Amino acid sequence: MMMMGNTFGSSLASLFFLWATIQQIFPGHLTIAIKEFLLSTIQQLSFVQRFSDRSINFFSPYVEINFSQYEDFQFNHAFAAIETYLGAKATDKAKHLKASQVQESKGLVLKREETKVRDEYEGVNVWWESGTDTIGFRTFKLTFHRRSRDIVTDSYIQYVVEEGKSIQAKNKKMKLFTNNPSSQWDSSKTSLWRYIDFEHPASFQTLAMDPKKKEEILNDLVAFSNGKDYYKKIGKAWKRGYLLYGPPGTGKSTMIAAMANLLNYSIYDLELTAIQNNSELRKLLTATSSKSIIVIEDIDCSLDLTGKRVKKESNLTSLEDGEKAKEEDKSFVTLSGLLNFIDGIWSACGQERIVVFTTNHLAKLDPALIRRGRMDMHIELSYCTFEAFKILAKNYLDLDSHPLFKKIESLMKETKIAPADVAENLMKKNREIDADGSLNDLIQALEKKKKKIQPAQLDEQKDKNRGKMFKAFRMLF
Repeated sequence: MMMMGNTFGSSLASLFFLWATIQQIFPGHLTIAIKEFLLSTIQQLSFVQRFSDRSINFFSPYVEINFSQYEDFQFNHAFAAIETYLGAKATDKAKHLKASQVQESKGLVLKREETKVRDEYEGVNVWWESGTDTIGFRTFKLTFHRRSRDIVTDSYIQYVVEEGKSIQAKNKKMKLFTNNPSSQWDSSKTSLWRYIDFEHPASFQTLAMDPKKKEEILNDLVAFSNGKDYYKKIGKAWKRGYLLYGPPGTGKSTMIAAMANLLNYSIYDLELTAIQNNSELRKLLTATSSKSIIVIEDIDCSLDLTGKRVKKESNLTSLEDGEKAKEEDKSFVTLSGLLNFIDGIWSACGQERIVVFTTNHLAKLDPALIRRGRMDMHIELSYCTFEAFKILAKNYLDLDSHPLFKKIESLMKETKIAPADVAENLMKKNREIDADGSLNDLIQALEKKKKKIQPAQLDEQKDKNRGKMFKAFRMLF
């Protein structure tokens, strides 16, 4: 028994001596690598296996702090700042770089693509390592010597976060997000949202719509973006809802792009059909950032949000038994689940957010979904007016006036045409601007629509006349 104790003490003393020697000889980053190797080896020894992990950690002089990309499915802004800070560090000494060229006119952008990065702050060496957690979210692990704990926790981490946010503000790019299908969320390589840089050129200046209506929307957006104190004063979540409705081609998507460019907000394009249930919807929406626009386009087509779901008998009869069961077992986002996030208790989970619904069929939507207070501003984007045409003529042909404008104005009073159709007729012909040719093309398009409308108007008038005659007949008898 005495011999076993001497052997254990001798082995442990030898390990401590070896560890002290390594710390004196090797630089910091090599010391960490050797430390991890030695601890892994020690843990495999039979006499050490009797000790808990807490005992093993007691012998290590290093402390680790983990930063996850999402915390309880809420986006961790500290993670984003750290990622920006580490990516901005000098690339001239980095061994692994990532090159990209988003626009042809711009040069290559080089960024670090290393899993481990060494940093120094006030004489303290720290090491960052990227990875993924057990759920599959990305993480950064910060490792440092325990004697530097106060410096790291009190000032270094705060310095990194503030520096990262400062770099983000200087180089901020709007992003267009779309949600990954919830069936892929368990994958270590798939996050809730994926994105690209948003570079749409739309602006309120080039938006083809009635100037008074445009000014009203513009003022409302500016008031919202400056309304932090006001919303706090009245006790409401700092969010606003906009319902964009009207026929196809009237500029609903362009309006959203103009809103984003005006406020410098990123866009989250939410695809409801890729979500299984209300719980997943909450996870997805709480993972959005502030200063953003959450968009559900063609909401009348996304899901049945009337509170009732009618099974389609013709489709079910064509499914096999297994497919029937799968179809019936599916769960869907409900109207109440969506409403709870728009203006329920979950609406306060983030600040400075705009929610936008678009639809071509306003009558199909449940009134509870679009009532005032949920969709605060209803914006009808209708057919092209003459005032909107003049904006398009300025955009496409650089024209303020033209002899053909009077004829176009007269035709627009008699027929309906979407701004997208007007823009298509005003586009360059054979790579050159031909004002006369473009305006004549538009006149022809308007005249064709007028000819189609006239028979329909005659039929409508005949129906009205028949109705009046029927009513008069009934009154006689």
